[in-house]
Amino acid sequence: MIGTGQTMALDRSPGFGVYIHWPFCAAKCPYCDFNSHVRHQPVDQERFARAFEKELATMRDRTGPREVTSIFLGGGTPSLMKPETVGAVLEAVAKNWTVPAGIEVTLEANPSSVEAERFRGYRAAGVNRVSLGVQALNDKDLRFLGRLHNVEEALHAIGLAREIFPRLSFDLIYARPGQTPEAWGAELEQAIGHAADHLSLYQLTIEEGTPFHTLHAARKFVLPDNDHAADLYALTQEVTAVHGLPAYEISNHARPGAESRHNLTYWRYGEYVGVGPGAHGRFVENGRRTVTVAEKMPETWLNLVEARGHGVTGGEVLTRAEEADEFLLMGLRLAEGIDLARYETFAGRSLSTARLSVLQEEGLVAPVGNARLRATTAGMIVLDAVVADLAR
Repeated sequence: MIGTGQTMALDRSPGFGVYIHWPFCAAKCPYCDFNSHVRHQPVDQERFARAFEKELATMRDRTGPREVTSIFLGGGTPSLMKPETVGAVLEAVAKNWTVPAGIEVTLEANPSSVEAERFRGYRAAGVNRVSLGVQALNDKDLRFLGRLHNVEEALHAIGLAREIFPRLSFDLIYARPGQTPEAWGAELEQAIGHAADHLSLYQLTIEEGTPFHTLHAARKFVLPDNDHAADLYALTQEVTAVHGLPAYEISNHARPGAESRHNLTYWRYGEYVGVGPGAHGRFVENGRRTVTVAEKMPETWLNLVEARGHGVTGGEVLTRAEEADEFLLMGLRLAEGIDLARYETFAGRSLSTARLSVLQEEGLVAPVGNARLRATTAGMIVLDAVVADLAR
């Protein structure tokens, strides 16, 4: 058994994470472009667990021995997994790499698939952090977002999670059609009243290939304009900071020390293995950062793993310039910013002092001592443009 203790103390090391993708959902949300699939027949979980075990062993052959700093079971809806399936996967991780006691082990859950007995089973298997997909504390908007739960079920799930797990996070989506700053402020206050230590607060965006993309193009609903959305973002920062959950990343807020270790691995440009249908990985292999991309269709992935030990169908070896660009894009999302010396190691050069000077004058970036650089609140709103300017 692993992960039964509290999370390890956070430091600024990038880390080595393991991501497990469970691709199945009870229903597909109209805004979601993740690799998730609905199946109307029961999924053979034992067969999928064996496939996860095989792919993890293949990845271990590629990474060599490592010490894992976090494990994340995402999806899809991992809370549709049996606790026995979760336990088998976590044991397989521990067979392949060193897994210190008490590291962060997160499982994503939907309030509609929450049962106390199942939650206790996950806890016994080694999960010590749950991330709940609440998305709204308003029944009308939950229906609009295609969620299968209502507010009462969401609050019940939050209460259960707080009882059973040492750590809890939940997601909300804002900038919904017709949402006023007053309404969002009140909903955010309510959420903070229920939050244990972490909130993920995402602005509603329209992704290609989703039902919302079609409906939005047909003008079936209207999103807040950019100025309104910026006001909602600013309000989000203000309210969460006042209540002791400041933003440590553009969309993520935590009490000090409760930041997501796994997500910090992504943003600090650490290494991670991705296992499961559609999962991505990024790790150093033979001295170079390698990207792996798995087959998206669950049954096709399953057949590939059974035939050859893995479902990886794509990927690349990154150039130094690509590493440097990704490091900028990920690291400037963080309130702590980036380590300038590490950027120079990737890029083989320092950032342009002329461009830095202009961006500082515009109030979009700021130095942190002599060694780091961060985006300001204004810079976060236009971060893609800031990164593009710095990367030239």
